[in-house]
Amino acid sequence: MRLSSVFTISGTFVAAGIVCWVAAGFAVTVIEDTSRSGVRDALDEGGLTWAEVDTDGLQVFLGGTAPTEATRFNAIQLAGTVVESARVIDQMLVEDSAILTPPRFSVEILRNDAGISLIGLIPAATDRERLMQRIYDAADGSDVADLLETADYPVAGNWNPAVEYALRALAMLPRAKVSIEAGRVEIKTMTDTPGEKLTLESDLMRRVPPEITVSLDVAAPRPVITPFTLRFLIVDGAARFDACSADTEDAKREIVAAARDAGLGRVPDCVIGLGVPTPEWGDAAAQAIRALGQLGGGSVTFADADIALIAAPGTNESRFDDIVGGLQNELPDVFALKAVLPPPEDDSAPVVPDFVATLSPEGLVQLRGKLGNPQLLGTVDSFAKARFTTDSVYTQARVVDGLPPDWPVRVLTGLEALPYLSNGAVTVTPDLVRVTGNTGRKDASAQIAGLLAGNLGEAGRFDIDVTYKEELDPIASIPEPEECIAMIQAIQSERKITFEPGSVQIEGANAAIMDDIAEILDKCGDIRIEIGGHTDSQGRETMNQDLSQKRANAVLDALRARRVLTSSYSAVGYGEAEPIADNDTEEGRELNRRIEFKLIRPEPVPERETGLESLEQDGDEEASVEDTAAEPADDPAEESAAE
Repeated sequence: MRLSSVFTISGTFVAAGIVCWVAAGFAVTVIEDTSRSGVRDALDEGGLTWAEVDTDGLQVFLGGTAPTEATRFNAIQLAGTVVESARVIDQMLVEDSAILTPPRFSVEILRNDAGISLIGLIPAATDRERLMQRIYDAADGSDVADLLETADYPVAGNWNPAVEYALRALAMLPRAKVSIEAGRVEIKTMTDTPGEKLTLESDLMRRVPPEITVSLDVAAPRPVITPFTLRFLIVDGAARFDACSADTEDAKREIVAAARDAGLGRVPDCVIGLGVPTPEWGDAAAQAIRALGQLGGGSVTFADADIALIAAPGTNESRFDDIVGGLQNELPDVFALKAVLPPPEDDSAPVVPDFVATLSPEGLVQLRGKLGNPQLLGTVDSFAKARFTTDSVYTQARVVDGLPPDWPVRVLTGLEALPYLSNGAVTVTPDLVRVTGNTGRKDASAQIAGLLAGNLGEAGRFDIDVTYKEELDPIASIPEPEECIAMIQAIQSERKITFEPGSVQIEGANAAIMDDIAEILDKCGDIRIEIGGHTDSQGRETMNQDLSQKRANAVLDALRARRVLTSSYSAVGYGEAEPIADNDTEEGRELNRRIEFKLIRPEPVPERETGLESLEQDGDEEASVEDTAAEPADDPAEESAAE
């Protein structure tokens, strides 16, 4: 082949290669530009202007810094709508979150006879060593299982008050579940009796700091009522319960409805308990109450399945027979009805013998009246001294003949009812045992009715006129913290705590005022009080500050010496910084030299709501038990009592 032909053919191939290379390069450029502009437009329309787009052949590179992981993923999806997803190469970064959402700090404390278990998440700033020491102290030698985790995140300011309150409450609860969150404590526990339940709820709610909310769920087993007692009376047109027992809520509602129809004005305190003789108790009680309402007066008493219905004297005999006959036919077979129509009262009847036991408000007991034999006299005297004290019983009873055979039972039963009273009397006659007086126990009438009904039998007549008074109730009579400060203020408005000149010693003449203040604080229980010392402006400021602090400490020590529990009290010296009068006059300086008692109400720390808490807020809202702690005001007031 000639050389020219070789060059011609080679040149042709080279030219064709160059043309193909130029065409391919142009095609790639077109594809790159089209992909870049298409993806760029899609991202801009999606508001993702922070994203950077570059191409290399068929590959599309996404760069830039995404505000969040979600927006980064959104950018990849938008790019995949323009080009194939396999061609999209992710080279984007994600900004670091300026503020990480803190976790929800909470602790669950479970306590039973085996020990205490803790599980939950607490802030790293919590003094864990002190926390566990408090738990070990409360466990009192029992096992402690520590399953707490920690996280280094900021926590709301009301976390620590919630933990502190929960630890104080735990020391009072042998069996409980305590749930702690910032600003909230939930307690579930149980007591042995309803009375203990009321006492525990009162103690727990008095200790609640104002910046937290407490939810109490204190369960008490239903009391066993023996005998199962109900007593309903209509006297002079007024209806009342001396005792009301039911086995279910439905039975209680049925009994109360029947009593309202019979003229009862207020809702009775009807106890739901165990020991009912038959499930038909509610029906039978309602039927008997309605029958008494139709009679217009008298009493009906249930003692288990025995019913004693006593009409009012003067009731029409024919009407009595019709109503009692209808009741007897309606009652379930398990009940035994004994109905009595007393004869009309006879003013010429002879004087009946009686026995009277009187209890004074000071706790002194006087026994007088008639007893059947010397042995009964000794028994009654010993029984009374065992119920009260030897020195408080004074016996004036005498021995006579001709008393009924059941007289000893009636007398001893009456004495057994006397301790339910704060003051009052028990009068025993052959036909009636009458209990009258005042009490600080809400269930006194019911307890007395059950006692008399069980001991006197179905034919035994008795009358109870016992008045509950709140001031005699050891729980209800505890004054509120504000009342305590007001009482101290009243004392200090008449008398003043004074010191020897330039001294921190309380003057001896002040013993009486300190005794009176100590007596008030002893009744007030565990409340938070600040004892503030103040001086006039005479002398150096530093000396006045030191003097006021020492005088406040002296008052605190004087209260401790009088056995006042002062663990929640603090002594603060203000020196001359807070005058209440003009220091340029002797009268003003005298007013400025003072001791003040203030009720401490801690100012709540505002809680910043986190994102997680905002999402869970609706699901976590629960109604507090009967008694939740009140939310604190923006500007909590300090009650003060100045001299």
